[in-house]
Amino acid sequence: MSQGQPSETKRTYPPNVVLIGKKPTLVYAVASLMQINSTGEAVLKARGRAISKAVDVVEILKRRFLGDQFRIKDIKIGTETLPPTAEGLRERNVSTIEITLNKVTA
Repeated sequence: MSQGQPSETKRTYPPNVVLIGKKPTLVYAVASLMQINSTGEAVLKARGRAISKAVDVVEILKRRFLGDQFRIKDIKIGTETLPPTAEGLRERNVSTIEITLNKVTA
């Protein structure tokens, strides 16, 4: 193995993007709440098994924190093709979701 630069490139996201992963759901709900309160908009991005957690975050925001103070602006679903993780394996397709939330102005 060579010790050069990693083959993966790091993506940069705008500050209002919350990437959903393996942490507890409430962590992402609070992060989204802070984004909505500071910038007026939050974008939740998830892929694979984390898609259901992204939907849970929106439901927690709706039922516990914000109620009718925000609205779902847009929902995008798609598929990403990931490169093989090892020699001899095929590319993998992973489902993705992107949920955009906006603060409702009175």
